[in-house]
Amino acid sequence: MSLLEQTAIFLLTAVLLVPLFQRFKLGAILGYLASGMLVGPWALGVVGDVESTLHFAEFGVVLLLFLIGLELQPARLWALRRPVFGSGGAQVIATAAVIAAIAMAFGLAWPAALITGFAAAMSSTALVLSALGEKGELGAPHGRESFAILLFQDIAVIPLLALLPLLAGESHAGGGLAALKSVAVVAAVIVLGRVAVRPLLSFIATNSSREVFTAAALLLVVGTAVVMQKIGLSMALGAFLAGVLLADSEFTHELRADIEPFKGLLLGLFFMAVGMSADLGLLIAQPLTVFGLALLLMAAKTGVLYVVLRLRGDGNETAQRTAVLLSQGGEFAFVLLAAAAAMGALSAGQSQLLVLVVTLSMLLAPASFALHDRLIKSWLERSAPPEYDSIDEPATPVIIAGFGRYGQIVARVLRMCGVHFTALEANYQQVDFVRRFGNKVYFGDASRLELLEAAKAGKARLFVLAIDDVEASVRTAEVVRRHFPKLPILARARNRIHWFRLRDLGITAIYRETFPSSLEAAHRALLQLGLGVAAAERAISLFRHHDEEQLHVQYAVHHDEAQLIQNVHQATQQLQELFEADATGPQAGFPQAGK
Repeated sequence: MSLLEQTAIFLLTAVLLVPLFQRFKLGAILGYLASGMLVGPWALGVVGDVESTLHFAEFGVVLLLFLIGLELQPARLWALRRPVFGSGGAQVIATAAVIAAIAMAFGLAWPAALITGFAAAMSSTALVLSALGEKGELGAPHGRESFAILLFQDIAVIPLLALLPLLAGESHAGGGLAALKSVAVVAAVIVLGRVAVRPLLSFIATNSSREVFTAAALLLVVGTAVVMQKIGLSMALGAFLAGVLLADSEFTHELRADIEPFKGLLLGLFFMAVGMSADLGLLIAQPLTVFGLALLLMAAKTGVLYVVLRLRGDGNETAQRTAVLLSQGGEFAFVLLAAAAAMGALSAGQSQLLVLVVTLSMLLAPASFALHDRLIKSWLERSAPPEYDSIDEPATPVIIAGFGRYGQIVARVLRMCGVHFTALEANYQQVDFVRRFGNKVYFGDASRLELLEAAKAGKARLFVLAIDDVEASVRTAEVVRRHFPKLPILARARNRIHWFRLRDLGITAIYRETFPSSLEAAHRALLQLGLGVAAAERAISLFRHHDEEQLHVQYAVHHDEAQLIQNVHQATQQLQELFEADATGPQAGFPQAGK
């Protein structure tokens, strides 16, 4: 079968199956794995040359590691150092040790058992981040913890690939020489990248088209990978180093945008190739063994990670959710196992069994997520926290309702100025999280009168309404206005409708959360486009004044949708006329920005 025919089959199968898996919230990765199993030699047998396909599809992992390298800016990595190297390092080492001990109990030699342990410690970055993104939980405590651990796993793949020759020393001669070669080549790549790559990319970006820059980006990744392969090292190692070298360059965002489409397509092909390589005959012959090992892998990883996170101070729910999310095998396990098999550290039979176990664990992952969500929901309902904490401090000048990203900034400024405050937060997961960083915050619903009375709202001089949820914000504002009418309120509004509802309650000090930052971004955009400082500031001032004026005009008619829509159209026209009129005056200047 020709390469063109195989490509057509891959695309057809993916187009038919992947959307079906995504429709039922199973994820694209499982769709690619299932597609590969379907067309592979153990099912329909449409594609038989699995090895050549897997070798070509490895470029998907190469591009993924290049993009991971681009993300590893030193400042960002330093900011995440505690969860990344603390939780992530402990998880990889502890999981590898436990799985290696289990593998030795099953009769594997210690080098093969150790390789198996490190491969099993890897989790699926793409699968977990996709699941968190679909649920909107990337910013939740377990989402942040999962991301940090996955980041360490991705970083750990590189030294593991470099150390494989040493771990395979009994069956792969020259392990020490290979390690020395790795160090020398890494040093050479770093020096060459600093001296030549950035100036070359700068020259191409300045003097060529976008297509040529994309070609240069692909050449950088593929070229580095090929050089690494020629001298006996991992292609992925070269791509990762190339990404790290450019992580803090001016080309980071453009490179990411150019490489991302190729990465997505080739990574999908990689998962299809892994699905094709899964020995379904072995599954049919030994179903209990394969399923048992897959469940054992998931149970061991869950238990180890739960203990690690609890010892590091995470709450019970965060530790549970993170442990279940990372319980499956990952894409880099396939890379490590394939490399180990090629070096002879694992036999063909052992490698096939482990690949099948990892694949099966990834297929079972969505079911484990759903099952745990149901169990933890029931547990939370049975062990619900108290309605609110008892507030044992004297009255403070300020009460802050809502201690998320908005309320915390207000609190930090007040603390810096020596102003005492009482912070209330209705999300106990958030309370648990911020308390770990030394913040004093009380759990409770600020719309409950008894909590406000316990916080001595009657003696406060200011009430900061920083609650994110619109309904909870309005409900709290109603209670405060009714029972503490003399207490001034500074309110956060998510949007214009929220602003209108708060204004209906007689609140006048209302601040739209994204309005100032959006104006700052617009101001920077005008300067970037060549506008003078004075003209840019005047344009922003003009827009701010007009928008705030129209906000009050629209508030007067916001209960009548037809009048509100008409007013919006009129306001847009008025703003355009206002700018055109201002452009002819002595302050004119901004129309030239686009010329």
